[in-house]
Amino acid sequence: MLAKVYSGAVFGVDAYEIEIEVNSGSGDPKVVVVGLPDAAVKESGDRVWTALTNSGFSSPINRITVNLAPADIKKEGPSFDLPIALGLLAAEDQMDGEHLADYCVTGELALSGEVRRVRGVLPIALRARAEGRNGILVPPENAEEAAVVEGLAVYPVRNLRAAADFIEGRKAIAPVVVDMETAFGGGTLYDDDYADVKGQEFARRAIEVAVAGGHNILLVGPPGTGKSMLAKRVPTILPPLTLEEALETTKIHSISGALPAHQAVVHGRPFRAPHHTISDAGLLGGGTHPMPGEVSLAHNGVLFLDELPEFHRNVLEVMRQPLEDGVVSIARAAASVTFPCRFMLVAAMNPCPCGHFGDAKRQCRCTPIQMQRYRNKISGPLLDRIDIHVEVPAMEYQQLSSLEKGEHSAAIRERVVASRELQRARFAKYKGVHAVHCNAIMRAKDVHKYCVLEDNAQSLLKAAMADLHLSARAYDRILKVARTIADLAGTEHIAADHVAEAVQYRSLDRSYWA
Repeated sequence: MLAKVYSGAVFGVDAYEIEIEVNSGSGDPKVVVVGLPDAAVKESGDRVWTALTNSGFSSPINRITVNLAPADIKKEGPSFDLPIALGLLAAEDQMDGEHLADYCVTGELALSGEVRRVRGVLPIALRARAEGRNGILVPPENAEEAAVVEGLAVYPVRNLRAAADFIEGRKAIAPVVVDMETAFGGGTLYDDDYADVKGQEFARRAIEVAVAGGHNILLVGPPGTGKSMLAKRVPTILPPLTLEEALETTKIHSISGALPAHQAVVHGRPFRAPHHTISDAGLLGGGTHPMPGEVSLAHNGVLFLDELPEFHRNVLEVMRQPLEDGVVSIARAAASVTFPCRFMLVAAMNPCPCGHFGDAKRQCRCTPIQMQRYRNKISGPLLDRIDIHVEVPAMEYQQLSSLEKGEHSAAIRERVVASRELQRARFAKYKGVHAVHCNAIMRAKDVHKYCVLEDNAQSLLKAAMADLHLSARAYDRILKVARTIADLAGTEHIAADHVAEAVQYRSLDRSYWA
């Protein structure tokens, strides 16, 4: 007998439907899986066989052939265990499979028959709704994630027996419903706060400007000056996620397995801080079946690279294109995959290998050649893509021992949100792939239109370009940062003081390092 079950598989950030055909025919009793399965899918035959017997069903008495269509696409992972088991029961007449094709089914089986959580349930649920399925059967840990999809009934099944009883109509399962307001609740609550940071007013102001305009920022200073402390608090002043941003981010985290069990959506801005030993595939994504990397996991959030020169140079260089375009493309012989990666880069580094260059109290032990090699690890093109460079100096005892708290993150966030609202209104006409959400991603024509300088501001910028030997890209960055500073001040025109502050944030241009 032939039975059909529908499931889904993920490729990139989207899913496609998998039709699972299970045929019970003559021959030695065993399960054969075809349709380009990987090792995990091939092993599903043994898991399904044992789960059937431990769930009270009879072992197959015929040769079972399982075909995963389309047969020309590689199938990976254990998420086909549950649909294969249900198809096998229907093919062996141990279950009425009349309504089996009405549902999308996904889940890994334990040997006991228990259904375990899998990755990528959200995009699979979206595909099931697009295909017109009546509902989706998922592991209980994935139910809230799938329930985000409106118009699709989500049924959590704890074990194989419960799934079979539900398909036959012998046992009802209440569909899971998620209240999106509740799911988003508390998304802006953080344990960290900028009120905990002592001193460093200049760096705090630079971070506020960077967040207000979505600019990338580099913090340079000796060890122990609070660079990491400042960076880890950046998400506390970012605007709250919109529903659209939350769904985009959740899809990526679901595919990579980073979404916690029973969590419906990612309700806070991501903060990713990979170690400097990470590979280019780990940072950008990759693999035989391409998976998202750290830059995509930081989508709509913050990517923090501490000790920037310690990262392998090839790893930093491959990040140039994602920083510019907001997407990362991974090409393979069979197909290419594109992952979104619109993130804010926050990087930190020492001024020299020993970390004490420019420190008035500690002597730098580095030779000029050592310093040059250290600084050359960061290429000029990459540095040009970082809008703001700010020095974080060592603090005095009086600052560290002060009991006075700094400004709270909530107050800074209010100014940031007000600035972002101005930018959202300014770029509201741009939609789709041409969408512009903040000053940092303005195109050249937008810079000419919205970054008009007053006469004294033009004179100041002309002098700065000549004295500091700034590149054309640096000129463009200064205009964008000055536009953000003016937005924070609530003014339409860019004045000289806005340009002067923006120029201060370009202290580590290539000409300075030479």
